[in-house]
Amino acid sequence: MSSESLSRRRTDRAERRSAVTAARIVQPLHNLPTYELVSPEGLAQIHQASLTILSDIGIDFYDEESLAILKENGAHVKGETVFFDPQMLMRFVQMAPSQFTQLARNPANQVQIGGNAVVFAPVYGPPFVYDRIRGRREAKLEDFVNFVKMAYSSPYIHHSGGTVVELTDEPTHTRHLDMLYAHIKYSDKPFMGSVTSAGNAADSVSMVEMLFGAEAIRQNPALISLINISSPRRLDDRMLGALKVYAKARQAMIITPFILSGAMAPVAIGGTLAQLNAEALCGIALAQMINPGTPVVMGAFQTNVDLQSGSPVFGSPESQIALFASAQLARMHGLPFRSGGMFASSKVADAQAAYESVMVMLPAILARVNFVLHAAGWLEGGLTAGYEKFVLDCEVLGMMQRFLHGLDLSPEGMAMESIRDVAPGGHHLGTDHTLRNFRTAFHRAEIFDYNSAEQWQEEGSRTAEDRATDKWKRMLRDYQAPELDSTLDQALQDFIQKRKREIPPEF
Repeated sequence: MSSESLSRRRTDRAERRSAVTAARIVQPLHNLPTYELVSPEGLAQIHQASLTILSDIGIDFYDEESLAILKENGAHVKGETVFFDPQMLMRFVQMAPSQFTQLARNPANQVQIGGNAVVFAPVYGPPFVYDRIRGRREAKLEDFVNFVKMAYSSPYIHHSGGTVVELTDEPTHTRHLDMLYAHIKYSDKPFMGSVTSAGNAADSVSMVEMLFGAEAIRQNPALISLINISSPRRLDDRMLGALKVYAKARQAMIITPFILSGAMAPVAIGGTLAQLNAEALCGIALAQMINPGTPVVMGAFQTNVDLQSGSPVFGSPESQIALFASAQLARMHGLPFRSGGMFASSKVADAQAAYESVMVMLPAILARVNFVLHAAGWLEGGLTAGYEKFVLDCEVLGMMQRFLHGLDLSPEGMAMESIRDVAPGGHHLGTDHTLRNFRTAFHRAEIFDYNSAEQWQEEGSRTAEDRATDKWKRMLRDYQAPELDSTLDQALQDFIQKRKREIPPEF
């Protein structure tokens, strides 16, 4: 068979699969038993240790207005260190909703956050990108747009994300505007706001007010934004500035301690969990003091350092124990939970990347994580976003989404008619039940190879990474932008140009 025929065969098969895949865009619900690693007594022990940290050791807040709000609401403030009465703290934490809906430009793509709902969002924050054609390089606006387009095109990514990559070809003080516009222009899925300053957060709120209306976003948030706590035990002025803006506008936030056990927390995972819980709770409480009922997600970004090299380790068994326990703590507090992702220390989409990623992603599924950031594209400990890694991760997300359905015990799921129809020694390939269900009965990953070794060799002995390169190129080639009202589009562009003139450059 000629190489041209083989290429045409591969293309035809891929297009057929894509046509089937495109119809399956739906946010999954968790129908599996939730894995509970820690006993109720163990959870209470961790939580009590957290309350001791909050009441006796304290958390630093590097912002005068935040300190004043905390003091006014009953916290004891000594310099920049804040001490919390446990009952007062938990009273504010309990004001946060247990679940909420985030708006999307396309109402069909809005997502539920909390309860049994699961959201997969792309990688966040890498300053570099990698693909097999151009190698590793600094991320640019073109790459940002490409990842937004791929996230929009994937049925297994439910959210456009936030800082998918850090732009290096746009000015630091205004690039948040370019990123927000890319999410709005090239996708109609929900997206995240900027958190690098209070001003950037205010710009984010202004743009979604233009998109949805000021009143609508007070009823249901149009933004969810990542507020990282700078462990150990401190909230910096930039994150606090963004937190205040979003809380006042009633926009959702993911309050997440960024913890490496052995560096920003003890090597003991129990102690890490106590610190993580304390740090998250104080940020959640502050948001409720500012605006009771503000939607928040309790987050946990925890792994450990390699004590020989000092580098972060992703996919470690200790970090998965922490993930399970953190999810239980969030449920105990009645809060949605964020954790997990396709984390990998590997530099390319190789076997190490695959093993590390699934080592994190499967616990995230079993622990019923509600918002999975970094669900596709993460490489090199978060320094790089990989094109091939993104589409390979999406293949696994498709499997996970199907896994979340659980076991179908309906009459169609039991298939007794098919069992009656087939004689001993026969087969089920032609029964009415099989013909009704053959397209959807089993999940089939689009770019994984299920052929014989002979056929695989005949078609060029191509690896999964080879096929992933073809897939992302095809996704970008076939991408069609969602419709955006031209008047609104122009208004957004006018706002961006105005703000770019107003914001002073950073020195």
